[in-house]
Amino acid sequence: MSDLPEPVTNPQIKYTQIFINNEWHNSVSGKTFPTFNPATEEKLADVQEGDKADVDKAVAAARAAFKIGSPWRTMDASQRGRLMHKLADLIERDRVYLASLEVLDNGKPFAEAYEGDLGATIDTLRYYAGWSDKVCGKTIPVDGPMFTYTRHEPVGVCGQIIPWNYPVMMVAWKIGPALACGNTVVLKPAEQTPLSALYVAALVVEAGFPPGVINIVPGYGPTAGAAIAEHMDVDKVAFTGSTEVGRIIQQAAGKSNLKRVSLELGGKSPLIVFADSDLDVAVETAHSGLFGNMGQCCCAGSRTFVQESIYDEFVKKSVERANSRTIGPGFDLNAEHGPQVDKEQFDKILGLIQSGKEEGAQLGCGGDRHGDKGYFVKPTVFYDVQDHMRIAKEEIFGPVQTIFKFKSIEEVIDRANNTTYGLAAGVFTKDINKALTIANSVLAGSVWVNTYDPGLLQAPFGGFKMSGNGRELGEYALHEYTEVKTVTIKLPKKC
Repeated sequence: MSDLPEPVTNPQIKYTQIFINNEWHNSVSGKTFPTFNPATEEKLADVQEGDKADVDKAVAAARAAFKIGSPWRTMDASQRGRLMHKLADLIERDRVYLASLEVLDNGKPFAEAYEGDLGATIDTLRYYAGWSDKVCGKTIPVDGPMFTYTRHEPVGVCGQIIPWNYPVMMVAWKIGPALACGNTVVLKPAEQTPLSALYVAALVVEAGFPPGVINIVPGYGPTAGAAIAEHMDVDKVAFTGSTEVGRIIQQAAGKSNLKRVSLELGGKSPLIVFADSDLDVAVETAHSGLFGNMGQCCCAGSRTFVQESIYDEFVKKSVERANSRTIGPGFDLNAEHGPQVDKEQFDKILGLIQSGKEEGAQLGCGGDRHGDKGYFVKPTVFYDVQDHMRIAKEEIFGPVQTIFKFKSIEEVIDRANNTTYGLAAGVFTKDINKALTIANSVLAGSVWVNTYDPGLLQAPFGGFKMSGNGRELGEYALHEYTEVKTVTIKLPKKC
């Protein structure tokens, strides 16, 4: 913590309008919506509320920017990369301010925002900037006197709907591969946390992106989000959020123009600890893999399976670590644990905690709110959790660790896979055979061995089953943002 710069504890909120065509606009309807500080429950600002009419304007701007012959379409791919590098440089220049804005609007500790979220934002943009002039097709040795090659062309106008748990980082995850491939973007930030995305919009202009390439429309999911998903002139929609909303978006895409869809949705990820693991490392990693970002992470290790011979000791150490977790507002540099994002999430978490008590799980610590102001929930540990309980099945998205006992590897594989989700999994063991057996057997898009969620932006990330489809990050994300065109030329003869 000593190397952290001082946060801006009262950052000026500079942008609250809709960003279309490199200009700021009020909503067509004249409506606004409030955004709040979750640590104090106080209103921060009124933000222009985009809806269908504003989305229509943004899509028209994005379509014009994507038109053949436009500055964006005729720009060299290497120059696209330079613009993305410039945007990353500007975000790095304003890193302290943006991290402070995230603390204000989202509630997370400043260290998480500055080191984690902003670091990943900058690195992601630079990673995809490097890909801009490396997205290429193939020549194919077909039968007959033909010359055949493929082109990887941009999909077109991409609607992108991002969540509130990592606001500015999700901007980079979405726009990075889309821009690298030459697409244009209409992005809707979460209504709970619109401020950092709107600040990035101002940096888009400063970086020199042509008008219409990036458009940002704050608003609510059922209005602005639905308008993007249903729009007949949006070619692809990418969504990160709940499985419930993911269903709605996929249905909307099917009912409109069959636009391409990629979904990164919920999870109930197993973290499996074998008796031969390093116990202290496993306890601390399981702790951070669940309580990081106040448990508001889609791939949180929210089902911790511990082998019976070390179970009691693991539970004891986990409770001690949770009790030692420092709680406070995000601008307190000693705080590890801030508030939940809003009252809806706060109430949902407390309701699920209550269900755990009522269904017979043993409460090791926590179990209620912290203080009487702000949406703070105490770090909570349940043990002797059974697979049928709500806290074992439903995505809590909060600081609630659930610990299960298991005997054999066969048993734990079956139980780990007994879920509708399949986003991630972790395993702790010193036995490579156990590690590989788990990695090959669990139904999850990512499996981490003796670590958990290391945040590797070069590696693909996404889910099996109802955790979504498609992949974020790495080279694989580029596939979501290109169409493959096959070109065949008849030759006079084969040579």
